[in-house]
Formats: sequence, C-alpha cells, structure tokens
Amino acid sequence: MTFTALHRVLGVAPGPLTDELLDEAVAQGVEETDDLDWKLELLPVKGLPLTDFPKDVAAMANSGGGLIVYGVRESQKAATERVGVGECDEGYERALRVAAVNAITPPVFGLKVHRLGSGDKRAVAVEVPASVDGPHLIYRNDYFGAPLRNNADTVWMKERQLEAMYRARFEERRHATEALDNLYVEAARGRDTQTRAWMIAVGHPRVPRLQNRLSRDDVRDVLTQTEKLAKTYACDGVHPLASVDRLNPRPGLRRWVAPNEATGDRAVWKEAWASVHHDGSVTLAAAIGGHMISSDTYLDGWQVEASAIEAGVADLMALVKVAAEATGNDEYDIRVGVEWAGQDALVLLAGAPRYPYQGIPLHGYSPVEMSVDVTEPPSDFFWQVHDLAQDCVNQGGISEVRLINPPARDEER
Repeated sequence: MTFTALHRVLGVAPGPLTDELLDEAVAQGVEETDDLDWKLELLPVKGLPLTDFPKDVAAMANSGGGLIVYGVRESQKAATERVGVGECDEGYERALRVAAVNAITPPVFGLKVHRLGSGDKRAVAVEVPASVDGPHLIYRNDYFGAPLRNNADTVWMKERQLEAMYRARFEERRHATEALDNLYVEAARGRDTQTRAWMIAVGHPRVPRLQNRLSRDDVRDVLTQTEKLAKTYACDGVHPLASVDRLNPRPGLRRWVAPNEATGDRAVWKEAWASVHHDGSVTLAAAIGGHMISSDTYLDGWQVEASAIEAGVADLMALVKVAAEATGNDEYDIRVGVEWAGQDALVLLAGAPRYPYQGIPLHGYSPVEMSVDVTEPPSDFFWQVHDLAQDCVNQGGISEVRLINPPARDEER
C-alpha cells in the first residue's frame, strides 16, 4: 500500500495515489513541506539531467523521501489550482528514472511515477523513496553539492551536515549487514548440513516499511502468487516452495513460517522451509544435496545439481518481489549461500542426471550478495534473477544457467 505526503497532510489511510487526493489537496490549499513540492510544469525530456530535476530528487532523498507533483500552481507555498502538463508516456518515465540514476551520486533508485487526471487537469507525481545512501550529490562540472529540503525550499548542506549524513550512512550499512547476518543464521540453524548440502537464501528490505502485521490470509496469498511467479522465472527444476505448506503458514516471532511438507523416504530429499516477516524480510532454506536422479538412485549429500540452485534463486526472488508488494517495500539486500559441513568437497553438477558435467570441488561456498530493486520493469527484474543465479553457479565452475531465460535485453535502455 502507498503512503505519500498527500496521504499524510490529508489524514488519509495508506492507499493508491489518486486524482481525487490531488484535487482535495489543491482545494484545501495544502502548503509545501519537506516532503511535498509543487511544480507548475514538466521539464523537457531533452537535457533532463542538466535541469533542476536531479537536484529536486536528491534533495528529497536526502530529506527522507517525498513527493514532487507537476501540474499544480502555488502561491506563497500553498497550492492554488491545477494546471495541465504535457504528455507523460513510458519514455518520459524512463527518462526520469535514468536522470535519477545517472545525474545523482550515489544514484537514487526506486522512483515511482504516478500519472493523474487528463486533459487540462493532467498531473504527474514523482514519489522519491527514503534512502540509506545519503548524502546524494549533484555534480556541475568541477563542483558538487548535496541539496536538502528545508520546508518549501532547497538548500545546500554544510560540512557538518555532510559529515553527519556520511556517518549515518555507514551506521545504516552496519545495521543492514547485521540484519542480513541474523536472518541467514536463523534460516541455517538446525539443518543437517553434515548429511546433505543446504541452500540458505534471505532477503531484507534496505529501508523496512513497518506497517500492520501480515495476516495468515496475506501470507497465504503471498506464497501462492510467489509459486506462480517463480515458475515464470524457472519453469523446470525442483522448486523449494513446492515442498512447503503454502496454504497454512504458522505464526512465528514477527513472521509467518511455511513449514516443510516433504516427508517420507521418497520425498525427504526435497525438504524446504520458508518465512515471510512482518517487515517484508523473507527466508528460504532448502536441501539441495542428495537429490533423487532416478526411481532408485540418489546423489550423495555433497553433490548438488546446479538446476536446484537456479530453482531456489527463482523462488527467493519471486518471494522478495511479491512480499515487497504486500508490505510496501522496494530495495532489498539479498544473500544466497550453500551450507555443507561434511568431509567431502562440495561439487556442483550440470547436464544429464546420470552423466553430468562436474564443476570445481569447493571446500567452502562464499555467500553471494546482491541489492535488487523490485520496482524495476519486469524484464529488468527477470535479469536480476538471472544474474544472481549465474553468480551462484559460476562459483562452482558451472558457466551458464539453464533454467532461467529472461527476454533479450533492450539495447535502448
């Protein structure tokens, strides 16, 4: 659910950003604030990175996020009337996001562009997310500065403000790493890693949007949607989420847990567990060593099919995307590892089950980390799924992924 500056000033519960909300704000003469900026007209797409747009976005990001609304006339900071802006198509939206990435250092990801109204009441609202990467800098030739919102104005940070924001950035990174560490350790705890290799995969929002606790129905929907989405990323392979109880998750500490359903001698090799936390964090633990390759033949615990890792990555990334939508999150830190404590070296296998290609023996698997933005276009996110899976299998000497095949990259992007 969306909660913007307009929702806040109007006292409205989280929900879609609508044309009616903007009409009400103008009717009430809402004034500009740290997180709300009225703009009369859209900037030309040509040369957009050289306009004030990057400065306005950086200032919002440095101030905790906010909303820039184009198509509103203001007087003495207060909205007075709506004025239609030009057409904002997908190309213009893309230009806005590109400018926020290329003209700001570090880049501001996750812009949401809302098109409101039509005709002489057409407006565009750019939602700038809160950021833990501040200060965001604007460069002009040999000079740079860090803009900051000060009520309705944009000012430039002084040295002490820059120092404080850099300190806050490093502290946030430390906390984010600790949160990811804790998730990973919890997900790996109690697994029989001396008998078979386990894939441990976790995701944590970079800036958690703490909202109401998720209900069992919420999580049931998340898991059901995730299973469908994961199979669009990897249609084959042994998907861990197929082995968890998706319809009856159990309550846990600030989370819901989908316990393993794969039991019995013929199914225990598919054991898996998943969890969805109230802040949007997710975990996935799956046995990937010792898989069945025929009706009466199993791999050893130290032998892992690369396709099992691909299917696990597809499930994790789908779970991240769906959970993010359910909890209002956008950017995530991801960690995927393989835990194996047996005597033999870990080996990844690719190709035919009975005559596979064997990768490089591993005496330790280094967890793979990545930051992802779930608000990117579906094809771009699909490529993030692919790239994460490729990093995971490359480590074991496998050159290419086989199950995850995103559409060709758009060369114009």
